[in-house]
Amino acid sequence: MAWGTPNRERRVLKAGHSSIAVTLPKPWAEAMNLRPGDLIVFDQNDDGTLFLKPAPVPGVGTATAPFLVQARAFDTPGVLERLIVGAYRVGHDAIEVRADVPLAPERIEEVIQSARGLLGVSVVAQEPTRMVLQNFIDPSKYELPQLVQRMKMILVAFLEEMEEVLDRRGRSRRLTTLEEEAGKVLALLVRQLFLASRDWSLARRIGSPDPRQLLEWRVVVHALQELAELFGEALTALNEESGKLPVAGRELLIARLPELKAELKSVVEALVHPSLDHACEVYHHSLRLIDEWNMPSAPVRRSKSSRPVPAASRLLARGLGHLSHLGEVAIDRAVAAGTETILVEAA
Repeated sequence: MAWGTPNRERRVLKAGHSSIAVTLPKPWAEAMNLRPGDLIVFDQNDDGTLFLKPAPVPGVGTATAPFLVQARAFDTPGVLERLIVGAYRVGHDAIEVRADVPLAPERIEEVIQSARGLLGVSVVAQEPTRMVLQNFIDPSKYELPQLVQRMKMILVAFLEEMEEVLDRRGRSRRLTTLEEEAGKVLALLVRQLFLASRDWSLARRIGSPDPRQLLEWRVVVHALQELAELFGEALTALNEESGKLPVAGRELLIARLPELKAELKSVVEALVHPSLDHACEVYHHSLRLIDEWNMPSAPVRRSKSSRPVPAASRLLARGLGHLSHLGEVAIDRAVAAGTETILVEAA
């Protein structure tokens, strides 16, 4: 739905003895279901811009009903967990699971594990045919840049575990923990984006003053998710044959990992603190690293016969591709900020 009109200008009108007013665009008022006499609330930005939205109706929306997951039985493992995670990600605070027959012990454990895998969620009621989960997180306390920084720390930990495996030739014991932590933070990031898209004042409080920036953050979250999956697969590949890693490939990967870590940190820094000069530098450096790693066009298929070090190297090279995409977003954010320019020499 387009709320704008060809003419975006509005003339300030005199209203009363000493007040002034401006009319609201009709398409926007209709979309918000506004009527004469309704209240609107606004947030004032530091640059003087205003964000308007309808005021909440007293007694409505303060206590929403739980999201209901109901079926005769939950026989397929994983479906119940995916429904719970999906309800959390799109912003539901209360999730109720109901069944016509008593829940099997496996499904009860699935619900409990689902709650443990989501930040701020606990099981608050449990009956034979009914379980209720409640989220206790205040979304305004979790800013998008902070969560991205947290994901950076988790991804760096993946790379450091790979260094340990390659150096000691012993299995990593943190693989499962890191995958769980990454899943928690990513789910919360998606939840924050959904909530912010429905509440512009929340978007501003968590680090996205312009609602259009939420699209950029969604690209960032997708890239971070891909990086977590690729790093997890690479660490798994090294774990599987940690005691049989070839010397040549092992030493080459050990030499490359510190540079990959440094690039990851630089990319996130460019995203969180937009600087056109830094973003351009980071982006071009990621492209150079991709050329050095000789990233293959075809995805890596894991199998028992796959050599762990080449497989891990190709997975990490694919991760460099996502870092370059994040570098592009960093450039876009710096350009949108409009605080600086750089000179490019003519060819």
